[in-house]
Amino acid sequence: MKRIWLFLVLTLVVLAGGCAKQVARCTAPEDNPAHHYLRGMEALEAGKVDLAQDKFDRALYCEENFSAAYGGKAIVAALKAKGMNDASYRGVEVARAEEYLEKALKLAESDNDRFEYQLAVLRAASAVKGKDWLDRAEAAYRAVQSIEKLDERRLDYYQGKEAAAYFMGLAYLEGYQFRKAEDKFRETLDSRKMGKWNEPADKAWKKTAKIVRAMGGITVGDVGRKVAVKEAVSRGDLAALLVDEMKIDKLFAGRIPVKSQLDAMKAEFTPADLLSHPFRDEVNTIMKWKVRGLEPKFDQTTKAYLFKPEDKVMRGEMAFILEDVLIKLTGDEKLATAYFGQERSPFPDVKATSPFYNAVMNMTSRGIMEGELSGEFRFNEPVDGAEAILAIRMLQQKINIY
Repeated sequence: MKRIWLFLVLTLVVLAGGCAKQVARCTAPEDNPAHHYLRGMEALEAGKVDLAQDKFDRALYCEENFSAAYGGKAIVAALKAKGMNDASYRGVEVARAEEYLEKALKLAESDNDRFEYQLAVLRAASAVKGKDWLDRAEAAYRAVQSIEKLDERRLDYYQGKEAAAYFMGLAYLEGYQFRKAEDKFRETLDSRKMGKWNEPADKAWKKTAKIVRAMGGITVGDVGRKVAVKEAVSRGDLAALLVDEMKIDKLFAGRIPVKSQLDAMKAEFTPADLLSHPFRDEVNTIMKWKVRGLEPKFDQTTKAYLFKPEDKVMRGEMAFILEDVLIKLTGDEKLATAYFGQERSPFPDVKATSPFYNAVMNMTSRGIMEGELSGEFRFNEPVDGAEAILAIRMLQQKINIY
């Protein structure tokens, strides 16, 4: 009898254990893996990496074998690695990204799972930029194209296959393959008229088209390519562009016939905020030639003159700087006052009494810089990378005329 009771007790324990395994961890309507994955991807889009990680972790708590959530965690780890300078910490996050990608692939059961896995590979590769990263991104993109049974209605976040073209375009942009990026953004726009990725692809396409236009007919070096993709050019960036892309040191030196005088020229001092800056030498070259608008500034906090290489360059400041370069290279000092005394400005946002007015007029009248179709110059808005390169290219052409 005791044996029978013991058998019944053990049977109930086993059955209870089996039932417990089947009980869902997440039972509320919106507390489900698909919902948390979608919110995690939206958080990534908004740049909220930590929130995205929390959402992917919750998705995996609800469903341990959720492939897409591991892909999301791989993107998170890759983005964290991207923001790290310390090689050891960066290596840890890169390893995590690879581990999560392996899990995502192992758990992928449907073509939709495989689509989201390949997009995770593409995006993680673009963030980490390891060895042959662009080749890896392209391989992921090709793998997406070979998927035949994709159910776009169940792609809660990506919504359509054209998402792959959009993210491949971003990868090409990160890899400075501007014409290929332009093609992929156009492909995204052509795939679906009112798709989710149309608006960001249109914005990226216009940006890339402007970069391609700016670089037309010229060979841009590493500095130029890196600056080209920036939404806002810094003072350090502009100094590097003028020295590395325009060869301004050589141009200015050509105007000084006495070699001893040239050899004696150097920057008066190196500001403290430049000591470890990657463009220190380029900035020192600019300071040696005393280019107006790119001089050190007095900092009230430190009570010292600093260059402030990370400060954004506004369009009015850019006009002022390029005007001084033009004056120095042409020797035409009259340019500095050519538009003084005018009563009316052609730009509603730049008054004739503005300290930037003369420079803006010198730049726009020569086609070195452009105003907007609205009529404004946008003098107090940041210069983006493509604008900076195009302006320098046009200035080079004008110098050849003089």
